[in-house]
Amino acid sequence: MAYDDQNIFARILRGELPATKVYEDDQVLAFMDIMPQADGHTLVIPKTPAVTLLDLPPEAAAYTIQVVQKIARAIETGLGAKGLVLMQLSGVSAGQTVPHVHFHLIPGSVHELGRHAAQMGDMERIKAIAEKIKAAL
Repeated sequence: MAYDDQNIFARILRGELPATKVYEDDQVLAFMDIMPQADGHTLVIPKTPAVTLLDLPPEAAAYTIQVVQKIARAIETGLGAKGLVLMQLSGVSAGQTVPHVHFHLIPGSVHELGRHAAQMGDMERIKAIAEKIKAAL
C-alpha cells in the first residue's frame, strides 16, 4: 500500500492537527493517544513516511525503538506504572487503523486494557498525565 500523506499522523507531524506532545526530535514524535486504552497511553511515531513496520527503513526502525524505550522508562517513572504493554499493529488485518507505522505504550497489564479506539478520553486528564511523563524524561 502506498503511503497516504493525508493520514492523521502525517497531518499531526506537519502541525495541521493538534497533539499533546510528550517528546519530539528531528526523527520521532511521541504524543498522547486521544482514545486511550489506559491512563498514560502514548504513541511513538517515526517522522519517516511508512505505512507498516516492514516499510520502515532499518535505521529509522532502530532509532524509533530507542525512543520507545526512553518514553517507556518515563511512563514507568512518571506514572509509577508497574508494567507496560508495547503494541505495534502492522497492517489492516492486524488491526492497524492509521496507515503510518506507530507504537503504542500502554501502562498496566494486557488483561486490564480497554478496547482500542473505543471512546475519546478526557483531554484535561490526558494533558495532566502527559506533563508527568515529560517531567520524567
